[in-house]
Amino acid sequence: MAKTLVYKFGGASVKDSIAVKNLTEILRNRLRKDMVIVVSAMGKTTNALESILSRKLAKEDFSQNSSTLKAFHLEICEGLFSAGHPIFAQVQNLFLQLENKLELDLSRENYDEFYDSIVGFGELVSSRIVAEYLCSQDLLVVWKDAREVVKTNSDFRFAKIDWEETKKSCSSQWKPLLGNFPILTQGFIGSDPKGKPTTLGREGSDFTAAILATSLGASSVTIWKDVPGVLNADPKIFSDTRKFDELGYREAAEMTYFGASVIHPKTIKPLANVDIPLFVKSFLDPEAPGTKIHGAAIPHEVPTIVLKKEQILVSFKVTDFTFIEELHIHRVYERLQALKLRVNMLQLSAISISIVIDAQLFKLDQLLEKLKSEFEIRYNEGLELLTILHPAQEGISAYLEGYEVLLEQASRNTFQAVRRKI
Repeated sequence: MAKTLVYKFGGASVKDSIAVKNLTEILRNRLRKDMVIVVSAMGKTTNALESILSRKLAKEDFSQNSSTLKAFHLEICEGLFSAGHPIFAQVQNLFLQLENKLELDLSRENYDEFYDSIVGFGELVSSRIVAEYLCSQDLLVVWKDAREVVKTNSDFRFAKIDWEETKKSCSSQWKPLLGNFPILTQGFIGSDPKGKPTTLGREGSDFTAAILATSLGASSVTIWKDVPGVLNADPKIFSDTRKFDELGYREAAEMTYFGASVIHPKTIKPLANVDIPLFVKSFLDPEAPGTKIHGAAIPHEVPTIVLKKEQILVSFKVTDFTFIEELHIHRVYERLQALKLRVNMLQLSAISISIVIDAQLFKLDQLLEKLKSEFEIRYNEGLELLTILHPAQEGISAYLEGYEVLLEQASRNTFQAVRRKI
């Protein structure tokens, strides 16, 4: 049996009926058995579901938001299918399930678990629509629920993979099927030991592709994006970007660690461990070579710029005139780990610990509440974290013009600055 190929299509590649038709053309001469196709939610559906959750939590009416989201998906179906096609009833049914779940109680205490029971609907609806359309175009695929095989712990919103169970499930449930048909499934979602839905962190569909590729012993993973490959900066923010024809696993992992959005940060490690190459290609120009990420790439020294928005700078200052010790750092990190907050930048002084974290609902309040008795705490919100890998020293100042710099640090190969617009 030939080795499995894994293709992943993100939200932009299924954002409307034209995009779904383009995806179909990409697959027309590429689809084969032994292929797994992973799709994300359509367009900004996950953001819309998060907005619904925010309104529900605030006890505000969200019915219009839900109706708008349903209408968005039905409009895509109208652009793909003739009236009376079964997909319309399927979409209506999925939104009825969503509305029933939204009737349940939501509080700060159960927010993470409730979140995971809701936001996966984006992928479930998207994958149903895409699978039905492919089949209508004589590209036969089998729709499968990723939660059947992607097994995780119960760390809701940031679930950790149970690799042994996932590999076992993939081998027993999907491998026999792949000998005869391609499978179309969802990114981002899994299930815990009790069968409750979990998610792998925002933009986690890339990670799903890597999980399935590793578990199925795939020959490669291809992520289809709206950019020509991996660039040295986000072209929506910076001009004069350069595409990498190839990258080593380590370089790619470093870029994603600091926040490069083209690939989810957890994607590289499982592929590198078993030497599965990752291709990043453009769904707007599918014949172009894109970028190949693999173990034999030649290292480069091209400056790479990563910008993370909606950052919070928090400083913890000891109050008893002692110096910062390991115990203080341990206490802060203990609380960060409990809240599932990742540190994007850390700086120590004699009497304070400064960290930069992503803005997340409730999390800052909970962090302050737990540590306010031990530290004097100050924070700034709405900041940007600029990271430059392999910086050209003479070029750094250009990225700081017009900004106030609240914190910066540099090493041999990395420059970071927390900035806000003046």
